[in-house]
This record gives sequence, C-alpha cells and structure tokens, in this order.
Amino acid sequence: MQGHRKNEGKHNFSYLYGVRMKKLVRQFTVYVIGGGLSAGLDVAIMLLMLKAGIPALAALTLGFMSGLIFNYLFHANVTFMTASSRVSMFKYVSIVTLNYGLTLAIVWLAGLYGMSVLEGKIISLPIIAVVGYVFSRVWIFV
Repeated sequence: MQGHRKNEGKHNFSYLYGVRMKKLVRQFTVYVIGGGLSAGLDVAIMLLMLKAGIPALAALTLGFMSGLIFNYLFHANVTFMTASSRVSMFKYVSIVTLNYGLTLAIVWLAGLYGMSVLEGKIISLPIIAVVGYVFSRVWIFV
C-alpha cells in the first residue's frame, strides 16, 4: 500500500507539473504574439520616420514609444490578465527604460560593425523580449 501512495504522489507531481508547464507555454506564446504585434508596430513606425527623413534616434524613440504603449496594455489585459495600476505601470516603465538603453546600445554596436539601424533593431528585439518576459512574470504583473 505504501509503495502505491509513493507512486501516486509522483503521478500527482507529474500531472501538476504538466498542467503548470502548459499554462506557462500558453502564457509565453501569448506574450510572444503580443511582443510580435508590438515589435511590428515599433519597426513600422521607425521605418516610416526614417523614410520621412527623421534622424535615427528620434525614429527609434517614436517607434519604441508606440510599441511600449501597445505592449503594456496588451500584456496587462491579455497575457497576464491583471488590472493596470500605478505600481505595475511604474515597474513596467522601469524595465522599458532598461530595454530602451539595451536597444540603443545594440543598435550603436551594430553600427560599429557596419550594420544598418534596422539590422541593429532586429538584433535587439529577442534580447529585450526575454528581459521583458522575465521581469513581467516575476515582478511587474504579479
């Protein structure tokens, strides 16, 4: 009997672990979709601004800010299903500030290697996505 209970506990752990993993995979998938939509908006606005002759720094900033607003609202309401608050907004803006600095640094470094602003921006996107998800999951939307 006791051996049966031991296996039952392992089965419950496996089941609960599987359920939790499915939830995390679903949440991460929604996060990636929201991030993709945000990134698409970000890059599209940046390209439009560059085409209009706006300097790269201003174009990067306008694109980034457009993506930022969409991203916060999407992740608060859809990905993490939490109500917006001043605290979560402050935390979000803190991480966005970090990600903005990372974006500028990566685009600058890409330029040193002869890459375009767009190429640098594309390189930066997965890096800031991972940083954003981790902080969103464990600090912003808790």
